Formats: sequence, C-alpha cells, structure tokens
Amino acid sequence: MAILPEAKLYIDGVVRRAAGNKMYDNIGPWTGEVINQAADASPEDVNAAIAAARRAFDHTDWSLQHNDRFTLLKKYRDLLYANRDKLVDISRHEAGAALGAACRAQVDGALSAMDGLLSCFPEVKWEQDRGIRKDYGFETQRLIVHEPIGVAGAITPWNVPLYVNLGKVIAGLLAGCTMVLKPAPDTPTMSSIMGELAAEAGFPAGVFNVVSSSDPAMAGEMLVTDRRVDLITFTGSTAVGKRIMERGAPTLKRIFLELGGKSANIILDDAPNFAQTVMHSIIVFHAGQGCAMTTRLLVPRKRYEEAVKALEMAYAGFATKWGDFNDPTQVMGPVVSKKQLDRVMNYIAIGKKEGARLLAGGNVRTDKGGGFFVEPTCFVDVRNDMTIAREEIFGPVLAVIPYEDDEDAIRIANDSEYGLGGMVASASKERALNVARRIRTGNVSVNSGMSVAGDLPFGGYKASGVGREWGREGIEEFLETKAIGVRV
Repeated sequence: MAILPEAKLYIDGVVRRAAGNKMYDNIGPWTGEVINQAADASPEDVNAAIAAARRAFDHTDWSLQHNDRFTLLKKYRDLLYANRDKLVDISRHEAGAALGAACRAQVDGALSAMDGLLSCFPEVKWEQDRGIRKDYGFETQRLIVHEPIGVAGAITPWNVPLYVNLGKVIAGLLAGCTMVLKPAPDTPTMSSIMGELAAEAGFPAGVFNVVSSSDPAMAGEMLVTDRRVDLITFTGSTAVGKRIMERGAPTLKRIFLELGGKSANIILDDAPNFAQTVMHSIIVFHAGQGCAMTTRLLVPRKRYEEAVKALEMAYAGFATKWGDFNDPTQVMGPVVSKKQLDRVMNYIAIGKKEGARLLAGGNVRTDKGGGFFVEPTCFVDVRNDMTIAREEIFGPVLAVIPYEDDEDAIRIANDSEYGLGGMVASASKERALNVARRIRTGNVSVNSGMSVAGDLPFGGYKASGVGREWGREGIEEFLETKAIGVRV
C-alpha cells in the first residue's frame, strides 16, 4: 500500500517520470512492504540530466550571480522548513528513522546544518589582491580569483539522506556549480521532494537535477566517467569510494569522498560521572547507521569491570525503549533493508566466533514487525585486531576494548584504517585535548562538545575520505583557483 507519494525525477527544471514511465517498488524498513513507487531512471534520463547541468553552467550566468544564488537558496531553505512535516514523514517511512531520530539528525538537524552552511557563504572570498611584485624588470599586479569548477555529480547514501543531500547540493550551488544528485535506491523520495521544492522555488532550468534508479551503480558510473562532469562528491563505503577514484581517473575529475569509519570513544579514568558516561556510549541512535558513530568504546582496564556493569544496566534499561514507530521519545528503529540486516547479523556471528563476549542483544527481533529489526548489541572483551573492531558494521553494535593508559588508548584509537570521528571524556580539559589532538581523525568531540555542525568542516583521514563537506571549506571544495597577473 502506498504511504508516500510517488518519487519522480527532476531534470532541466521539470518534475517528471522516468523514460517509458519505468518505476520500481520502494520497500519500507518498518514493515518490509512497499511504501511507494519511484522513478527508475534509464541511461537516457541520466544523460539528459548531465546535459541540462552542462548547458546551465556553460550558457547561463548562474555561476556569476553570487548574490542571486544566495537569495534563491535562502528561499529554498524556507520552503524546506515549511515542508518539515513531510520531510519527517519521508524519513520515518523510507529511511526507517524512529520519530525521535527523525526530529533530530534526520530532518531538524539537516535543516539547522543548512542554516549553518548558508551562514558561511559571506566568508567565501571570490577575489583576492596579492599586491604588486617586481620581477624581470617590471611590476605586476597579482589577483587570485576563485571560480566554480563546473558540473558536479553528488552520489549519496540512504542513512541520513536529507542531511547528506543538503550538505552536497547546497554547497555546490552556493559555489556556483550546477548539480546532478543521484540518491541511493533505498531513499529516492527524499531526493524527489528536494527536486519538487526546487521547482517551486523557481530554480533556473538545469542548475539542479535529481535522478533515482533501482540500479545502485548505473547512474553513478555514468556521472563518474562522463567528461561533461567536472567533480564527484560521494558519501558511502570505502570500497565504492576507491572504485570512484579509479573510474574517475581517466577524466581527471576532482573527487572528494566521505567514507567509512570505526571511530573510538575514549573514556579516561578521571571522567566525571564515569558510569553514566559509559552508559551513554551505547550504539542505538538510528540503529547505529552513521559513519561517524563511535562504535569502539575504549575504557581504562583498572575500571573495566565497573564499565561492563554500567553497560549491562544501560542495555537492560534500553531493551523496551526502541522499535515503536509512534513513540516520539525513541531514537532507534529498524535497519534500512534485509540486505543490511543480514550484514549486521553476519558481523555479530563473526564477533562470537572470534571470541568476543556478547554482553547484550545479538538477535533479530521479528516480534517488532515485518521489517528489519536487530537488537541493540554489545560485545565486551574485544581486542582491537578482531573483525568487529576493524570493520565498519553500520548497525547497532558496540565493541568494548580495555586500555592501560592514555598512550595505549591513543595507540588503539589510531590503530585503524579509518579516521572519521571520535570522542574523549575527562575531568581535565587539557588532558582530553591532548588526547583529541593526537587522534588521527577528522572530527573529535571532547566532553560531549559538538564537533559536527553545518558551519564546521566534516571529513576524514586515511580510508575515511578525501576533502571536506560543510562549513566554508565545504563550499570551497567546489571552487577552482586562478592566478591573474596584470603588468603595471
């Protein structure tokens, strides 16, 4: 039964169906049933979107009208806020967000982050005077000019679709690029409504395009390999990120990537309210489907048993507080799909096989409904060389690792191919900052400080990515730099 409206394409300023009216069923994570149908783009549709974006960049003044773009995108922001309830409904049914999560990171957090990104736009310097320099017997006035790179392809995931879509699309449009957005097959409706609201806002034809497809690779491959596309921004797995870099190399595209994570939450031995801090570390928000979530909990060995008891209490107390579609206080629902459920359960089996001790959870919960429900799960007695401590699970699974001292904690945190997020808790700000500065990761929260916000850059070290999103830095990723010398 259709719960959400039909998800359509948005190409060259027109909201429309795919070529030949081809559609695919969109499956809801709460029920495992069809919630709506989505336009299933063909290569013909993707080509039309790329061509429209190319025309809009090459043959209109979109890239030059900085103030007009800013005004239009503020109008667009206002339309998104006006449609907040629709966005919440989509995030619940399509991404599987619990109501408490939908009203936070999924929608309200995304809109707030867009506000932060818009606030950074006046900080962008489009032209800088580098002064006069005398070389070869004459003087030259030097100017540095920043210009949009051109057509950008945005390939986005299913976990927090509005948040990631806005981070890429708004930054690119603010910079003066034209955009083609390719959402994950699981979450086409959130991108579709962005196209509908762009049409309502009066976006010029071609500056923003949306192409959804049941094929997870076809549209992305076309964007990555097409010479008319100048830049690719991708959020998703490290494996796919590597393929995008490889496939984009022949056309020397600019590519920036926000990839996987296996972030560490380091609770130092002097952390205030130690037991409570440990209890708050359980991985339950949006069923653990977040790239920067701190899924490795590092606790001091001398307080290890205390930490384990606190976790036992936390998971026991949370056991009845998830999986209810209508409870506004809940932040955990199902994982997004049967494929993701199978992936999470495979990792849980590996954790058991490798000798980690299952402290809580570990089961599929069919009693919650026909959707894709995995219990909040915690492993203790984990070594950092175990698979569940090395690989990104993307589910509600926490791995608890003891450490000897601060140096050991830093070593364990950095002993990872990833470097996206992290947390440190201590009674001493100086001690916590010393640890935070030495963790090889893009964003670190100290004593629950917010290191992720729309006006701050976000991205990773090592296999967690290349480049930054959000903040002024996120806008500047879409710019080229030109040096001009004028003989005096």
